[in-house]
Amino acid sequence: MKALKKVPKSKIVYAFSPKHKPAEHVKPGEEISLELEDAFGGQVRDEKIAIEKLDWSKVNGATGPIYIEGAEPHDTIAVRILDVKVADKGIIAVIPKQGALKEKPFKAKIKVVPISGGYAHFEREKVKVNPMIGTIGVAPKNGEQPTGTLGRHGGNMDVKEITKGATLYLPVFTKGALFAAGDLHAVQADGEACVSAIEVAGEVTLTFDVLKNLSISWPILETEDCYAVLTCGDSLDEACSLAVEEAVKALMREHGWSFEEAYMFTSLAVDLKINQVVDPKKGVRAVIPKRYVSIESFHVGDFRH
Repeated sequence: MKALKKVPKSKIVYAFSPKHKPAEHVKPGEEISLELEDAFGGQVRDEKIAIEKLDWSKVNGATGPIYIEGAEPHDTIAVRILDVKVADKGIIAVIPKQGALKEKPFKAKIKVVPISGGYAHFEREKVKVNPMIGTIGVAPKNGEQPTGTLGRHGGNMDVKEITKGATLYLPVFTKGALFAAGDLHAVQADGEACVSAIEVAGEVTLTFDVLKNLSISWPILETEDCYAVLTCGDSLDEACSLAVEEAVKALMREHGWSFEEAYMFTSLAVDLKINQVVDPKKGVRAVIPKRYVSIESFHVGDFRH
């Protein structure tokens, strides 16, 4: 039996870039395991460390990049998340002038959160873990995108449903896609309001497929019963507008509806949900039940409106 390819967390990048040398190559359908460092780069060992002492150039790294054989610009890769494992403790922090309450006065604070029995233990409360990948994406066509940002390439999207059993579809901009992932969370609520979730080290197991007849504008997440368009903008209003527009286009393609009919239907069956509100670009998702669309509905090659 062929050994599972494994990429150590030492193979880390801090930007998605077409210039990066691949850490590993995989064929479509081949399983690969990535070790992920926590978003603080392993710098926080206990609650005594001062946040201002952290090396901020070493945060939010991603393991990779992975060269996916056969992936070319205008293709789509399907990232199938087979497993997500997390360490037995994580870190959550609040940082002045960061997060949804950045205008409020508060002190910096770090908390180490034990993880056991399927729960994160916060003071006397416990929260069921939902291990998820916060940063996941591919290289842009030109230049580079820091791993702490998000966009059409993916990136630091912080979508709590990017977890075991889900499939993430990403547009390809450069040969091999140059995929990377990081910022693992043991659990995160929609919004990630305080600027961090339970940041944790761990390991993810993935496979990739290359879809030659599908070109998409934004990342698409597939869960058991829904598709979700993952968009971002300088404001929540802009992000929501982009997400609804993609949902409308998908419904038009799927059903042959007019723009007006598809727009009406979004008020009936498309849920808008917040991914995160703490980055300069805000992230949302438009969630559409599978009974109303297929993945082919998001193909942009034949759309004119």
